[in-house]
Amino acid sequence: MMDEQLRTLEDKIGKVPKIFENLKDLDPELYKGVMGLDQWIWSEGALSKQTKKIIAVCIAAALRDRHAVRAQMAGAPNLGISMEEMDEALRVTFLLAGMPAYVYGKTAAEEFYKQ
Repeated sequence: MMDEQLRTLEDKIGKVPKIFENLKDLDPELYKGVMGLDQWIWSEGALSKQTKKIIAVCIAAALRDRHAVRAQMAGAPNLGISMEEMDEALRVTFLLAGMPAYVYGKTAAEEFYKQ
């Protein structure tokens, strides 16, 4: 069962990897560290949460990590990021990381923005 910290994380970033559901019991210190880092990284600062989310999606796409792209993309619409903003960012990813990165990101965007 997902605890409150994980639900909050899922609200912020989208899908939380299954491993995190068990991490609190398997390695409490690692869980505590990951959650603290999460709070710090995703908090408002010089960059908005929306900008950070776009960066996260594009990095995951550039790494061609299908799971991470989908997990990060799941939270984008909830933050008010438009398909147009995501598409523009993915074009930058294409310029720097190539067509496969663009396809990974664009495929996930089309899936989540149809909902």
